[in-house]
Amino acid sequence: MRARWILVLLLLLAGCTGGGDADDGRITLRFQSLAWQEESVAVNKELVEEWNASHPDVEVEYVQGSWDSVHDQLLTSFEGGEAPDIVHDASDDLADFAYGGHLADLTDLLPDRLKADIPERSWQTVTFGDGIYGVPFLQEPRVLIANATWLRKSGVRIPTPEHPWTWPEFRRIAEELSGDGTYGVAWPLKEPVSATLNLSLSAGGQLFHRNADGKVEIRFGTADEVVPRTIHDQVNADGSASGSTLGSGGSDTLPGFFGGRYAMVPLGFSYRQQIVQQAPEGFDWQVLPAPAGADGLTQGVSPQTLSVAADSPHQEEAAEFIDFLLQPRNMVRLALGDWMLPTGTEALKDPALRTSEHDWATGTALAAHLRSAPAQSVRGYPEWKDKVATPALQEYYSGAIGLDELRERLEEDGNLVLARYQR
Repeated sequence: MRARWILVLLLLLAGCTGGGDADDGRITLRFQSLAWQEESVAVNKELVEEWNASHPDVEVEYVQGSWDSVHDQLLTSFEGGEAPDIVHDASDDLADFAYGGHLADLTDLLPDRLKADIPERSWQTVTFGDGIYGVPFLQEPRVLIANATWLRKSGVRIPTPEHPWTWPEFRRIAEELSGDGTYGVAWPLKEPVSATLNLSLSAGGQLFHRNADGKVEIRFGTADEVVPRTIHDQVNADGSASGSTLGSGGSDTLPGFFGGRYAMVPLGFSYRQQIVQQAPEGFDWQVLPAPAGADGLTQGVSPQTLSVAADSPHQEEAAEFIDFLLQPRNMVRLALGDWMLPTGTEALKDPALRTSEHDWATGTALAAHLRSAPAQSVRGYPEWKDKVATPALQEYYSGAIGLDELRERLEEDGNLVLARYQR
């Protein structure tokens, strides 16, 4: 009887260990990927297979995750001691995990090659305190996807990265392109916060300000008004933007775009893949840079990241896999699979990312202007975004509240939220 209980106990203990190591000493690492597009999933799995073929002592197991639930899923797995060794996420989701001790500090784990290849402005997106808690590897600017035929017929000046539209010029041209039930622009702002904050950097908007004591305070100043006011006025004063798309996601606007209802749609650069797949035959489209403000084409980004779980018993091997995954040639493959831009300077030089086909060259020209998103290192940002900023911006853009009330809610209600995280 005693022997049976010992056997049961051993089986239970075996079941509690994660991925674990084989009896022959072979290490198994679990890599949770959030790739979802067919091309991207295929590239990630190919790279895992290539690693496994050349590293018989360290096997990587591919685990499929989802962007829709990643934050809650990771939080649960971290707290339950079941987190994957290598974590795919976005930099604006890392702050609480980093400060909470769930992610390993990669400062001394990453090779000099990788550190030098990715610019400092990108490393800032994953630096919290004195540590580096992820490797930023894919990023995308927000751009204007335009009906090229419509723009040519209108005779308006076509912007380029060298000579972009200003925000006032963009507002004027959107109005010129509108009329007879059509709109110059459709803003898909179901998730309005990141779009507003990241584009506001071009006008010098910061919103989040770190004081001398290290605490962050929200101040909605004149520069922060430029982008929200432009969108609000296009919808509520000019009639150049459709109010019906404000609650839509980017994909929801594409049928109207293809159908000639909107001349332009502000979208992430990766939406080009959907457009290539879904656009009717003969539909002529092009990528334009987002409008420029006092700080030029600067805009905020939250790159996709790869991190290592603090509880992983094989952090060095996990970092070696990340380095393999982000060799320049592999970073190019990942970027092409996701229709995004790599952060690595060597990968960005690749001719495949500088072609005029599908306007890759336009996006690559914007890479040097991408900066850390304003809220990147702000603790409490997810709660502020969900409970304060999203409803306030949605109401402002729809015309339900004015600019003064928007400012009051972002600042007063927002600072109350942040104060709880900064005690």
